[in-house]
Amino acid sequence: MRLSRLLIATVLVWFAGILPASLQVQAADSRILKVLPHYLDAQGRHTLSPSLYERDAYQALLRKNPSKISGLRFDIHWRADRKASTPATLRMELRTSKHQGTDVLVLETPLPAKRSRGWTPLTLDNDAYRAAGDIQAWHATIREGDKVLAESNSFLW
Repeated sequence: MRLSRLLIATVLVWFAGILPASLQVQAADSRILKVLPHYLDAQGRHTLSPSLYERDAYQALLRKNPSKISGLRFDIHWRADRKASTPATLRMELRTSKHQGTDVLVLETPLPAKRSRGWTPLTLDNDAYRAAGDIQAWHATIREGDKVLAESNSFLW
């Protein structure tokens, strides 16, 4: 009898500690989890194989040989806590060698209405990449109209 009371009390204390944490996980706020900039070659590839080591080696090769670069793609991992009926957009603002201060280059795409998380690519093709100049800083946001739900930026932003 005494052991069962102690067991029930232990379980209740354990649930009391776990329950608030689980509620916080379910009430996930909007976040930009990761932004990965990748140079692209003439075929639009950022790597030659699925290996992360190969990807990093190929990116180093492209950085050493700028003539082989034909564009730039930002792969953005996001999570959005929003109603499916409200349209949201993923926006990337870039400061480049030719766009400084308040004159920023803007890339934008709508987020899928039925999804609350995922990876979304934003690409500068060859002509836009050449016209932009060197990327110096970036600022990524998830927006619903004028309201900013989440943001992330590079160190130099």
